[in-house]
Amino acid sequence: MSLKSLSLLFINLGGEMMYILDQRLRAQNIPQDKAAKVLHDIIATMFNKRFMEELFKPQELYSRKAMRTVFDRLAHASIMRLNAASMDKLYDLMTMAFKYQVSLCLRPRDILMITLNHMDAIAAFVQDAPNAKSQVEYVYTLIKQNFGSMSLGEFQLIRQTLLIFFQDMHIRVSIFLKDKVQNSNGRFVLSTSGALPYGTEMPGTIRIFNSQGDQVKTSSFYAAGPYKLTEKEGSSDMKGNRETKLGTNMYNVAKSSVEAMAGSGPSKPGSTTSSATDMDHGPNPMAKAQLDLLSRLIGGGEKKTTKKSEFRLNLFTTDAEEEEAAALRPAEEPGSQVINIDATKKQQNQELNKIMGELNVASDDQDNGGGDDLLDLMDSA
Repeated sequence: MSLKSLSLLFINLGGEMMYILDQRLRAQNIPQDKAAKVLHDIIATMFNKRFMEELFKPQELYSRKAMRTVFDRLAHASIMRLNAASMDKLYDLMTMAFKYQVSLCLRPRDILMITLNHMDAIAAFVQDAPNAKSQVEYVYTLIKQNFGSMSLGEFQLIRQTLLIFFQDMHIRVSIFLKDKVQNSNGRFVLSTSGALPYGTEMPGTIRIFNSQGDQVKTSSFYAAGPYKLTEKEGSSDMKGNRETKLGTNMYNVAKSSVEAMAGSGPSKPGSTTSSATDMDHGPNPMAKAQLDLLSRLIGGGEKKTTKKSEFRLNLFTTDAEEEEAAALRPAEEPGSQVINIDATKKQQNQELNKIMGELNVASDDQDNGGGDDLLDLMDSA
């Protein structure tokens, strides 16, 4: 297992979350200023300097439950609110999209190119937000420092670690079912043709060498194909051609393509059904510490979100479909229930003050851009 996989998993899932939220904000005709603020606040929180530095330290992956908790908090790090059913659907779409991308990697180093494609898109979302933009640029630096000179063997270990994380997660997604890249049981269909990994030759030739290393015979065989040579290696520079469409936004392209994971429009109702068995064990101590750090960072906004400025985002086509999905959602086990703490009322309730004091929620971070409406609703770790 690679101990450097966590940061890549987090960034790629975060990139997919941005794609989906951007698409749904547009679909629901949310005013542009509000939509931009949602994306800016979430990205500023997600790429907080202290949190990212902790995330890039070698460590084991979070459990699925802990990773879900992180993104549950991040998704609410703004004036946007999601109910449980919409949050379930958001996380299902995020995880299955990235699982498909990892499965399609032509070579292990493409994991880095996928990550940089997500970073490029995130950077585009915050072009007019200087604080968040500087945070994103810092993450580019961390990626280059940690993965720029990594060997192919290490990238292969990262890919295997990520696939282990997604193992047994077979969630049906309509956009994949429509493009026939996913079966009805939730398993992906991987093509045996298409682009070849950079540095490889067209299949169909057998070369025989003697004991001195000289080629003595050549024969050929039929290779199914069709195949296409990849002529350039993807660039890992901050601005460069990644030479792959994996990791780009599949929600705003018109042409459908298996290799590009392309598609358009929101998912159809009832298109996601989870058949994954979640990891029930809690996060390791490092993960718990980082979750606590994230809670403090998200709670560090100087101004409080007002109920008037909040709005609800629906990941389903209609409210009725969301309510139907919520009704089918399994009830939480007593041991896994989440306690919500409304920080806007902490001056009105002595018991709440005591709880907040024990959690040590303080405005101890100024690196997240000081957004006006960062999350005041924190879940217990």
